[in-house]
Amino acid sequence: MMLRRAVCALLEPGARGLLLGWSRAAAPGSARRPGAGWEPAGCRYAAVSRRTPEFPSQLDDLSPSMLKKNYRDVAVVSKTDDVVQRLLSLEMASHREKLQLKTSLLVEKVRKSPIDVGSTEVQIAILTAKIRNYQEHLQLHRKDKTNKRYMLLAIDRRKKLLKYLRRTRYEVFENVCTQLGVQYTFPPEYYRKATQRWVAKKALCLKVFQEVRKIRAAERQRRKAAAAEREQSVSKEGTPV
Repeated sequence: MMLRRAVCALLEPGARGLLLGWSRAAAPGSARRPGAGWEPAGCRYAAVSRRTPEFPSQLDDLSPSMLKKNYRDVAVVSKTDDVVQRLLSLEMASHREKLQLKTSLLVEKVRKSPIDVGSTEVQIAILTAKIRNYQEHLQLHRKDKTNKRYMLLAIDRRKKLLKYLRRTRYEVFENVCTQLGVQYTFPPEYYRKATQRWVAKKALCLKVFQEVRKIRAAERQRRKAAAAEREQSVSKEGTPV
């Protein structure tokens, strides 16, 4: 090591840097001074190119030739020029316009009539389109906590609507889940850990509930017996001799 330093001291600055494995990065036209701007050779690594991963989107099944939501029912569009049709189709549409069309297609699958715009099935379809859009966004932007919060709120709202629809109209509930591709999972029986104290408290509450039921049943039987005795006494007093 000492021999290497001695040889480098005798050489000129350029050769010294090459021997030590250092490269000089000086700006053009700047004054060079010994020992300034020396960097280790090989420290400039090539930048790794980040490729954006491709995820399946709910908008992939939409054809570019489909018209936008506001122009689907307009018959004059089919008679216009090709340039106008391209402007009014999904080929020149934004992501928001495509999402509006996708939402309307999901609503058409589950709504009861053409004028149905606010039933439980329609609300579930709208929330489903929003949730899938949030999921696609969060796959690319994992640290977007605002949209993640909105997605969780929409999921909770859809769970409540599905639970209500399952309790009231089970056939419609099955049809909605089938048409929208939604898988309903039952909520857990308990949302917290069953500790020893909680188990003992619940057992005590069940015993108290059973005792209260027994007392109330005995009270009802006593009231029925008293009412029957009063009816018998009234019938005996009212019968003619």
